[in-house]
Amino acid sequence: MQYHRFVTIIAAAAALACAKKEPPSEPVKNYVAYGEYIAPEDSFPKIRYYEGGLVAPNDRCAVRKVRLNTKMPPVYVNGRPIGFC
Repeated sequence: MQYHRFVTIIAAAAALACAKKEPPSEPVKNYVAYGEYIAPEDSFPKIRYYEGGLVAPNDRCAVRKVRLNTKMPPVYVNGRPIGFC
């Protein structure tokens, strides 16, 4: 008798877990943007960082030589922000 009760509880829990759930009304943003592109139409735009309004002197990533990423925090060298990919 105990076994049937246990199976019934597990089946009910599985049914509740698999029930159709409403998707969130707005997409959840899982990142923080540290800056914005100055000229987004350029192939390698510079970034103006929100903290202090400083502009990165580099226009591409020093590691991979690709476009800078606004989701990566800058590294400050001599008070200037260096952007990365």
